[in-house]
Amino acid sequence: MTEEPAAGEPGGARRRSPLLIVAVLVAALIVCCCSAVVGLFIAWSAGLFHPPA
Repeated sequence: MTEEPAAGEPGGARRRSPLLIVAVLVAALIVCCCSAVVGLFIAWSAGLFHPPA
């Protein structure tokens, strides 16, 4: 049987809320997607997706 740490013990404050974990994951996905869109836009504006003339 495992015992939960008491509120005054050092391990007690380390438990994260599931909502916080989901929020961090969503923020990371938004950052990744936005950086991919910016990279594609830069490549398109540099002419990398235009057919060769």
